[in-house]
Amino acid sequence: MTPSDPMSLEDHAAGHAPAESALVRFLYPAPAERTVGGIVKWWEKRRLAYNAVLAGCGTGTIFMALLTLNPLSEVVQALPAIVPFAIMANLCYTLGWMVEGVLHKIWGRSLRPVGPALFRAGLTLGMGVAFVIPTIMLMVAFVVRLVTGNL
Repeated sequence: MTPSDPMSLEDHAAGHAPAESALVRFLYPAPAERTVGGIVKWWEKRRLAYNAVLAGCGTGTIFMALLTLNPLSEVVQALPAIVPFAIMANLCYTLGWMVEGVLHKIWGRSLRPVGPALFRAGLTLGMGVAFVIPTIMLMVAFVVRLVTGNL
């Protein structure tokens, strides 16, 4: 028990679990029902939230590009990449439930549920591709322009 733990000592002693935040429930959800249909349903229930997170990351990248790129035509040239990225992100998302379904078919209940871990890994990778990598590239381009005087 640490001082920053939101659980009181009385709650801890009584065996009460700490209240989970929406973020914790989103990133560490209960696994799917152990059927292929249950697995697909579990994944599809989270697809909209996954897309919303990646769209937010992409929007942040676009704002970052507007702040760092000059002229604006460079930003406009990059916009057509949004649709292929969205399609690929959703194809990769679909692979998540496909992989979990195949693993379930092969090993059944002897394999612990992998959906929540696959979901977090895919979300993290998608956020990296949508925001982190482009932001690093934009910052490098900005520094190069700053150093060369091409602002």
